[in-house]
Formats: sequence, C-alpha cells, structure tokens
Amino acid sequence: MSNARVPLSVLDLVPVSSGSNAREAIAASVDAARAAEASGYRRFWVAEHHNTLNIASSATTVLMGHLAGATSTIRIGSGGIMLPNHAPLRVAEDVGTLATIYPYRIDLGLGRAPGTDPSTARELRRGASDVVDFAADIRDLIRYLGPVRPEARIVAYPGQATNVPMYVLGSSTAGASVAAMLGMPFAAASHFAPFQLAEALEVYRDSFRPDAPTATISEPHVMVAANVLVADTADAARREFSVVQQMFLNIGRGGTRRPLPEPVDHPEAGASMIEWQRVQATLRCSFHGTADDVVAGLESFAAETGADEIITVTYSHDPRVRIESIRALGDAWNASGVM
Repeated sequence: MSNARVPLSVLDLVPVSSGSNAREAIAASVDAARAAEASGYRRFWVAEHHNTLNIASSATTVLMGHLAGATSTIRIGSGGIMLPNHAPLRVAEDVGTLATIYPYRIDLGLGRAPGTDPSTARELRRGASDVVDFAADIRDLIRYLGPVRPEARIVAYPGQATNVPMYVLGSSTAGASVAAMLGMPFAAASHFAPFQLAEALEVYRDSFRPDAPTATISEPHVMVAANVLVADTADAARREFSVVQQMFLNIGRGGTRRPLPEPVDHPEAGASMIEWQRVQATLRCSFHGTADDVVAGLESFAAETGADEIITVTYSHDPRVRIESIRALGDAWNASGVM
C-alpha cells in the first residue's frame, strides 16, 4: 500500500424506512448513487435480499441497470448476486446485457449465501450451495463472460467477451479460500460478519493462486466493508447510527422484515446485556462521527487489514441523512486524493 488513501466505494441495500415504501427507497438510492459519483467514490453496489420489508434490492440486476442509467461514470455492481438463487447462464446474460449497454462500468460481486431465509430460498428454486458448487458456478460465469469461444455450444449473448470484473464475496475463510483458489478479488462482508475477518484475509493472501486457469488478477486484492455514518457532530452521528443498531437488535430477535426504525438516543434500552453485546460485536467494523472522525477510523481500518479498497454501508431512517453522510465522507476522503 502507498501513503495515498485507498479507494472508497458504497454498498447500498435500498433500505426502506418505516412510513416509506419501495418506490421512495429506490428513488433515494438513485440520489445516493449520484451523490457518490459526485464525491469521487469508485463503485456503487447493490445487494440481493429477498422476503424482507426493509430492503428493496431483490431484483438486483434490474436495479443495477436503473442506477447505471441515472449516473455516468461511477462503476455499478452487485454486492452481490447470490449464486445459489440463479443459473450462471442467466446471470451472465443479465450482466452481459448491462455491460453491453454501459461498457466498462459494470461489476459482478458473487455470494454463496441465499440472501434470505430457508423457506424463501426453496421458493427461488435453486437451493443451497456448498463451496464446490459455488466455485463451479463462478467458473461457468468466467467462461460465459470471457473471450469468445468458437467451440462453445452454449454462449451468453449478450455477455461473451464483455469480461465483466468479478469479485468473490465472503464472510468466512470458506469464501476467502474460493477467491484464492480461483485467483480472484475477495470482498469481505465485515460490516455484519467481522468474526473471521483476520483469518479470512490471511487464508486468502497465503493461498492466492495467480496461476489458476480462472485467475483474473495477478496478485491478491482485498475489499473490506464497514458501516459508516457521518454527521455534523459526534452526538448527531451517534444518534443516527442507532438505526442500524436497532436493525441488528431486531434481526437477533428473529424480526428481519421490519422497515428501518427512527433514530433513538438509547438503542440499548430494553435489550438484555447479551443481546446488546451481540449487536456491538456484529457491528465492530463501524465508524460514526464527524467526517474527520470517520476518515481517521477508516484509515486505521485500512492499515489494520491491508485493504486495497473499502466499501461503506450507511443506514438511516431519513434518506437525506444517508445521502449527506455519503457526500460528506467522500468529499473528506478524496480531499487529499486516492490511488
């Protein structure tokens, strides 16, 4: 790593707040993407989730196209497409079509989790995916989106020869091992699963195979995720950050379908000590405060992990708070330039 700050990106889940709806959430995410583009972020990714009322990003590639059409330079991608839910050929056709419409601007992040509960996963038809299946599906995608193969009996069209950049997403050493074995970039879901972060990064870097037939990069490339919330004062940021704390407290109690709550001064009120400790541990990779506070925290996070890029996640009940946080952090981060 150089002394310059690493690139900053945004992971957006198209969050739906209480009193709002999916249409308003999608419009707010378009505004967030435009703010990220204006403030110098490298990428704006959306994540696939199903059967939840607080996230409107189930049709991920549809949203990617909408966001790409509403912006002009920022890279748009998936963080990620959950491969257990999809046939690789169909993913290649969808993403290849996007890459044909918006050349050199589309990324494809790939995850192994279903992005939902088991019952909903069964309704999505594909079912569970082990590490071997996941790696096989990625190999298929590399073939479908890679150079034209005259001998191929099945092609992704549009898709072939678009060479869409791919990233393996993971929350554990399993995902890191797949990324290393295939010679691909690794994006760690440390914003909600920080528990194996150090081990996963070590496994990835130690096992990385630049000589793999599937290799898309010549050396390890790590993206780490962090929750962030920037406000004018530390107290205001702490209060706004209570939204994500309440969300994870609710998830821990089995309530995954509620829209985002309003901010409160004491999100721990009513929680048991074990519940609150679990929330704090889950959100360990989080930074909130003024722009200077969050910049300092992310710089330390980048140094600690040796990250090549940081992707940020911001939840707020009021979309304007999220958009202003994205704008303020991007402006402060990029003030001294990035790689």
